[in-house]
Amino acid sequence: MVQVDIFWTYALGASFAACAGRQLQARAAKGESPFYTPYYLRTLLFLSILFVPSGVCLLWAFPGWETMFAGDRNLPAWLVTLFCVTNITQGILGYWVAYKLVEKGKFYWAHLQWVFGYLCMFFILVHGWDGTGWRRFFYAGDVEQWRAGVEFPLWAFAYSKVAMTLYLFGVLMLPVMFAWMSRWTREGYALGEVDPRRAQANDPRRVIRLFLRVLFLTTLGSAIAASVLIRLCGWFWGAAAFAVLFALLAVRRGGLLHRQIHDITLAPQTMEPLLVPTPAAGPERVSP
Repeated sequence: MVQVDIFWTYALGASFAACAGRQLQARAAKGESPFYTPYYLRTLLFLSILFVPSGVCLLWAFPGWETMFAGDRNLPAWLVTLFCVTNITQGILGYWVAYKLVEKGKFYWAHLQWVFGYLCMFFILVHGWDGTGWRRFFYAGDVEQWRAGVEFPLWAFAYSKVAMTLYLFGVLMLPVMFAWMSRWTREGYALGEVDPRRAQANDPRRVIRLFLRVLFLTTLGSAIAASVLIRLCGWFWGAAAFAVLFALLAVRRGGLLHRQIHDITLAPQTMEPLLVPTPAAGPERVSP
């Protein structure tokens, strides 16, 4: 959707750079540019060959759904052009921000970039600007039917033309995306001070499961929680309450996100305080 792609693209670029963080950090130490790497090249190829065409196809074929039923085929040309351009430039921005963080060894904050991007994306899909985001996403009709108030059962979206198109693009994009993220993450273990046993335990399937857990358990769950709080408390107090709870329960050191991302990166600077218990001090032995 037009409203979410700006955040989704940022998250994609950031996720690719964060997953290749150790490799990019090693290249940075040699004075190499982050923009002359196979990781950046593949990021651009993914965005330009897979992601942007999928958005353009959806916008042309289903302009109502792609704009969350805020627009139709009469969208101005400059808006469509801007949409296509930002679907690449935002990915480059996400990649660059994540790179600057891994360059300084801040792997956790680099991964948080794609988490924040997906959080904004999921919030728009769940809540939107008027609390009907999820209804707009799962609406099976066209823009004229939406404006006329025609109702469709929720399950009708599962076999709608929009859904079939999403399934097709999902089959094309998701395996590539998760394969690269998993492979680059695991390749980076050899460049860091990672316990070989833990690195071996993080096989490709487990790494992908860890990413999915962050995406759909923590990030999507947080977006739903934010929507509920805003409905109950209003925009100001609901958003403020969510920001505090999200920082305390998820983002802070030892929080849910911190632990989950550590399980992906296996970064040694966060491993000991989180996973290695401190033994209780016993009584000192006095030498005779």
